[in-house]
Amino acid sequence: MLAEELQVLDADSPLWNEIRPLLSAALRLEQADETHGWHGWRKKPIETFLQGLPDHCALLVGVWETTADGQDVLTLGCICEVCRGQVASVRTFEALEDADLPPIKEIAPGIEDASELMRVTKKQVAPVAWALFTDRATWNEWLFAEGDNEDMIDKGELLAALADQGRCVLMGSQALHHHL
Repeated sequence: MLAEELQVLDADSPLWNEIRPLLSAALRLEQADETHGWHGWRKKPIETFLQGLPDHCALLVGVWETTADGQDVLTLGCICEVCRGQVASVRTFEALEDADLPPIKEIAPGIEDASELMRVTKKQVAPVAWALFTDRATWNEWLFAEGDNEDMIDKGELLAALADQGRCVLMGSQALHHHL
């Protein structure tokens, strides 16, 4: 799942605070046996997903929250670089440097900024296999969903259903359908 020499870039970024607990959960899954899970996530399906990706690619996640005054604020902006089925590096959107990319505080949950993030990621990291852009409620629903009575939940099917409902946008070279 995770490369032996996983690189963590820009860990001093404010966006890193949202990534840290997710990376900790991934490390626990990596070290656990097949019976261990975390909120419906299991090691084997994650490894299968990663092995099905191109040899060198990136996975992006952007999550926004709406403040009391109606502003959309990016609270999670993460890029995972995947090499031969293993996560080789993790960085925030703040690690991207490009004159055409808006400042992090101004990145909006729209197609223009999503496309720009993907363009810069392709240029600086790797081609984007999958990109997920969503709001906090949808992210939490997907991330923490668990099956009934210890049954495994298919996180891919759940995410596709959320995209079909218009609650998130999936983009990238591996996306069969662009949900806009």
